[in-house]
Amino acid sequence: MKDKKENMLKIPSHIGFIMDGNGRWASQRGLSRSDGHRQGAEALKSVVKACSQRGIKAVSIYAFSCENWSRPQAEIKFLFSLITQFAKKELKKYADCGYRVMFSGDLSQLPKTTQNAIKKVVDASKGNDGIMVNIALNYGSRQEIVKAVNTILQSGIREVDEQMIEDCLYTAGLPPLDVVVRSSGEKRLSNFMLWQSAYSELIFIDKYWPDFDEATLDEILLEYSNRDRRFGGIK
Repeated sequence: MKDKKENMLKIPSHIGFIMDGNGRWASQRGLSRSDGHRQGAEALKSVVKACSQRGIKAVSIYAFSCENWSRPQAEIKFLFSLITQFAKKELKKYADCGYRVMFSGDLSQLPKTTQNAIKKVVDASKGNDGIMVNIALNYGSRQEIVKAVNTILQSGIREVDEQMIEDCLYTAGLPPLDVVVRSSGEKRLSNFMLWQSAYSELIFIDKYWPDFDEATLDEILLEYSNRDRRFGGIK
């Protein structure tokens, strides 16, 4: 019965997740923010696996924004320690399973240990043809667009078109972004893939990210299936 239901769903090619609410999830339980981030990483493992099983071709995950540097230094240090361990262990498993791992953002500002772990998993998975797992790390969409335009201008081109910008974004080569999901009840994009989400469906859920699971993903896919995507036209 479950397989029949899933066959009726419209499966997006590319889904983006704004993972929000780790800290509030922990606070409600009398735990530290670090505990919330740990549980958020566990939720991410489940979600990526479920996305692959449902035939989604690409997943983009907002892990750390350019603006997140304003957080307390202790939290930032913990986050990059967690991200480094996630890259060494979980992302390596992704590579071994045939997933392709990539990153969006300015990685040059990250700790060297994190950069090294990222490079290894990207190199190990670059020939894979499974689901594409795109981690947005030290990422900001406005900064990405400015970078793309400057890259084009530096090549000597004086007039820029949309395709040129598309080709210079971090997400070049990924399928169009069909849907953006944000957890925790907040209803904004927070500088996440502004160019790519021009015609994306937006889904906001009240559940905090650490509570996000396979069943939540199926609810989102059902909601997406019920949306009428016209891209400015008329059916």
